[in-house]
Formats: sequence, structure tokens, C-alpha cells
Amino acid sequence: MLEFGPFTFHLYAVCIISGIAVAIWLGDKRFRAVAPNGKSVVSEVAITAVPFGIIGGRMYHVITSPDAYFGSTGHPIDALKIWQGGLGIWGAISLGAVAAWVRYKQLSRRIELPRFAFFLDALAPGVLFAQAIGRFGNWFNIELFGRPLNAPWALQIPLQYRPVGYSAFETFHPTFLYESLWCAALATALIITGKRLKTGQVFSLYILGYCVGRLAFELIRIDSAHIILGLRLNVWVSIVVATVAGVTLLSQSKKVD
Repeated sequence: MLEFGPFTFHLYAVCIISGIAVAIWLGDKRFRAVAPNGKSVVSEVAITAVPFGIIGGRMYHVITSPDAYFGSTGHPIDALKIWQGGLGIWGAISLGAVAAWVRYKQLSRRIELPRFAFFLDALAPGVLFAQAIGRFGNWFNIELFGRPLNAPWALQIPLQYRPVGYSAFETFHPTFLYESLWCAALATALIITGKRLKTGQVFSLYILGYCVGRLAFELIRIDSAHIILGLRLNVWVSIVVATVAGVTLLSQSKKVD
């Protein structure tokens, strides 16, 4: 948190807002390359999709971590304190995409626009860069780190932030950094190879690639989470979503643009 006179800036929120700005800028640039008459479409869709994405992300986080807000030591009002961290990407993408689709359809009645799949493909790399930037908010909040690690890139965690059972360890895996680098690398790969893919495949590869990385990072995280059949909830979600994205990707490869 930064304070300048009467103004207070929560660095987690600054990271999220910065990521959104990058996503809108890059998405607009990519979309106008395939839709020359699509000026301002990305920003107009964002006005609707971004708030719904934030609400969806927060809802997913609260639903999957209810004890932190409604447990014996929780405070329900804290569920509204988004600046303290806690946005589930699955909820953000799901609700944000639905809101984007509704708004895009409304705009397509006024101007000629390509199929929504073109819009999703244009946005995918920018959304990944937004996720990469947003993950640094976890660093400022000192959260979402992984198992103990003794390496030059290990993250030193103050005693009061260490999970129960890990107080004797000082350095841990910076899993949020791993995810940030993975998202940036995946976004770059999609930009480079996207022109050789069929419509919709860039977005499908975004979902599939992100899930693969997220699954790996979840396996080394040590923050509290619901466990199902010995695995964290988000591991199962990654497997299910990756499977759906993989099947969709294969079906898209058989279509003719």
C-alpha cells in the first residue's frame, strides 16, 4: 500500500488495473487488424465485461474459500475487500466472457463485426499479459507462495505470513512469479503462431495452455484450499477445463474458416 498525502493506493489493485489497461490496448490493436471498422469495440465491451469479470473472480474465490469469510474467525464484510487479494481466474473469465458476448452482440446490431470467436482470439494474448501483471499483486500482498525452497530465486516470507507448520522455514517457491512468467511466455507464443491457427484456436490454446501451467503451480502451493480425493480443488478444475479446451481445439481444427 502506498500513501501520497490523503491518497492511498493498494498495490494489488494497481497491478490488476494496469493489467486490464494492457489487455484493452493490445486487444484493441489485434481486433482492429481483423475488423477495420471495429474502432472502440474492445473498450466498449470492456466497460461491461471488466466489472462482471471482477465480480465473477471474487465470487469464485469466496465460494471456494468460504471459511476465510464465513468461518468461526471470518468476517463476511471482508468478502467485499477485493484490494486485499482473492480473484479466481475461472470465475473472472467465465462471467467476463458471458458479459462480453452479450455486449458484443449488441454492438454487432449497429456495425458489421466478425464472429465473436475472432474477438476472443484478439483478446487472448492481452488477457494473458494482464494475468502476468496481476500476479505481482500477490507479491505485494505476500500470498500464494509455494513449498519451502532453498535457491537463489526463493522468496523470503516474514514469520507472520508463513502457514501453520512452516514457521521454521524462511524461503519459499514464488509460485505467483512462475505463473506470471508462464502467462507472458504463452501470450508471446500465441502472438507469434496465431496467424497460422484457425478461428477460435488462439483462445482455446490460451485456456489449455494456462490450465497446464496452473495445474503444475497448484501442486506446489501450500496456502489453504479444499482437497478432493487428495488434490486441491483448482487442480481438478484445471484438469476439467483443460480437457474441454483440448476437445474444443481438436474440433476447431476440423472446421473450415
